[in-house]
Amino acid sequence: MATRGLLTVALMIATPGTGWGGMEKHTADLANALAARGHTVHVLAHPAYSKRFPEPVLFHSQPFQLGRRNLWLRYRLRKTLRALKPDIIHAQGNKAASLTSTVERHGRITVGTLHGTKRSHKAFDRLDGVIGVSREIINSTSHPNARLIFNGMLPPEDANLDDRITPEIPVPTERPLLLAAGRLEQVKQFDRLIQAWVKADWDGKLVILGEGGQQARLTALVRELGAEDRIFLPGHEPRVFPWLKAATACIISSSREGFPYIMVEALMAGCPVLSTPVSGVKDFLPQQFISTSDGVDDIARLIRNALADTDSLADLQSESFRQARAQLSLATMVSKTEDFYRELLASMPARH
Repeated sequence: MATRGLLTVALMIATPGTGWGGMEKHTADLANALAARGHTVHVLAHPAYSKRFPEPVLFHSQPFQLGRRNLWLRYRLRKTLRALKPDIIHAQGNKAASLTSTVERHGRITVGTLHGTKRSHKAFDRLDGVIGVSREIINSTSHPNARLIFNGMLPPEDANLDDRITPEIPVPTERPLLLAAGRLEQVKQFDRLIQAWVKADWDGKLVILGEGGQQARLTALVRELGAEDRIFLPGHEPRVFPWLKAATACIISSSREGFPYIMVEALMAGCPVLSTPVSGVKDFLPQQFISTSDGVDDIARLIRNALADTDSLADLQSESFRQARAQLSLATMVSKTEDFYRELLASMPARH
């Protein structure tokens, strides 16, 4: 196939089907957008994700609940890839990269996306190209063909109208309204955020949107701190945009992130963002809105400083909003990925 023509791309996401987070969303957005541009897109993933990839994306169920060394899993992958004969095999995350690097070559080019920093990136070293979703991630790899491509999303005005206007959970009237959103898991450190909000002792309400394994623990912590009237954990909200438009600010309290999608969503919506110093935020947020550490005291200090002058928050992050529109659109992410595919295809001999 000519390198400037339409491509056959096999995207592999090797998570076990038990959750839907940033890496899964990234894969779905990329797959659907590439297919909309006319490319033939195959997705190899756990069957639990099949409904996330509507036609014209072609979905291939794989038993990714099995370990990366499982012989049955490797056999299934080899058989599927042998039949597809893709131009590009694109692995999302470490497990997919490991599997891609160990099964026989059935694609002309292999690419892997690094969604977070790990102690070892050996699996990616054996691929033809590597994409990192943040500058910190790119700096953590020594791969000779590494490319920085930020996560991107549709601008809110291009999304479904209902998603922009009507949330499923009513937005509280209290202000300031500090909003957090994500899976209720330890890495998000919502327990520290709850403690920091109480420590900051600010009027208004903290809302944490999401579901997960820490729901009961976080609810108990709010009760233990006597903060039921100041902290709200209503569950999962699929329509985050109206919340972001209403919020005084969005806050990220994670110990680590690859590149936080909630930052992209917030900045696209014109909502100021406060964050712990996780990967990706330094390229888009003024330093004064990034805490010194992910400790409770530093998060509380960040909250107090930011909310001391809420009228100026949006003005102080106006350049962040502009940058997001210019650099974090889905169209930009997909175009840069296409360009990288074609550069790799042009620079390497075809494999048969």
